Amino acid sequence: MLAGSGCLATGKGQSGSYHSLTFRNLPGARNRTVEYLSHFALEFAILRNQAFCLLILSLTFGSCLSAQEAGPLRPATGHITGTVTDGNGDTLSGATVMLTGPGAEDSRKLQSNDNGFFDFEQLAPGTYHVTVGAPDFTEWNSPELSLAASQYMILTECTLRVASVATTVNVAYRAEEIATEQVEIAETQRVLGIIPNFYVVYDPNPAPLTAKLKYHLALKTSTDAFTVLGVAAFAAINQAGDTPNYPQGWAGYGERFGAAAADGVSDIMIGGAILPSLLHQDPRYFYQGTGSTKSRVFHAISSPFLCHGDNGRLQPNYSSIGGDLGSSALSNLYYPASDRGTGLVFQNFAITTGERMLSSLVQEFVLSKLTHRRQ
Repeated sequence: MLAGSGCLATGKGQSGSYHSLTFRNLPGARNRTVEYLSHFALEFAILRNQAFCLLILSLTFGSCLSAQEAGPLRPATGHITGTVTDGNGDTLSGATVMLTGPGAEDSRKLQSNDNGFFDFEQLAPGTYHVTVGAPDFTEWNSPELSLAASQYMILTECTLRVASVATTVNVAYRAEEIATEQVEIAETQRVLGIIPNFYVVYDPNPAPLTAKLKYHLALKTSTDAFTVLGVAAFAAINQAGDTPNYPQGWAGYGERFGAAAADGVSDIMIGGAILPSLLHQDPRYFYQGTGSTKSRVFHAISSPFLCHGDNGRLQPNYSSIGGDLGSSALSNLYYPASDRGTGLVFQNFAITTGERMLSSLVQEFVLSKLTHRRQ
């Protein structure tokens, strides 16, 4: 405070600025008023600058704190993308795309969009593998993909091929049907297209004959027209050789014809149907056609003594041997008394067996080339 009547009474607030001015009637009061106002404006400007600086410092400090609270920056990530197409180059939507990464959290699954496009985002650097699949298409697998930070990897050739369809048809194996068909084929086999050759099997894996088929084949052979003509010709030969000991003339020829027919029918029926059915043996000759000549000769000459059972295994040919013996024994019922006897039975058996061995050799090496058969 200034002393005297010209003093200027002032007072300061807590802020330090002047808040009131009282002038007395002092000389130069106007100049002092201007001086105090100027001083007041300057002090106000300083205070304003200090407040602005404090604001800037507060904002800067807050930003630093926010940055510290946000933690360290996340590492840069990559993308793996591609388009799924089919074999024609058309885009394939709805395909399942599997991504396998270095960790469990990196494995993902999605479906291609309507344009066949897929995109895996925010992938950590590492090694990845992509598998693409869709119904009715084969699966597509990528090689190992090494993804770097911030890399945008585009997969090409994500092409799915149409899966091949394997159709399995289960056909029930019915041996009877197959055997029936084989017998029907056998009934077309004729030497030079004329002579029946029904008892030869050219199929390497024939089905076993049923009893019904064995009787059918025997009757078919016995009643064939050429068989009847053959019996007639054989009877004429016997007539010329005066054997068996029937009289000459038409009556004797008729008896010889009947005897020859009975011999043939009984041998075919006993050795080709009755015994094979009872003993479960196959009466047919199994053509070998391959191998050495020696093996084929042995196969042919052993056929009267070895045969195939219905189980496919080789076994003694009881049917053929029994058929020849049975037919020779039955001839004692209708041959003349001079042509009967045990000795004659075994003589006829030996002759018939020899003829059977010879016919098998001819069958193996000659008739197979002359026989017409349906394939």
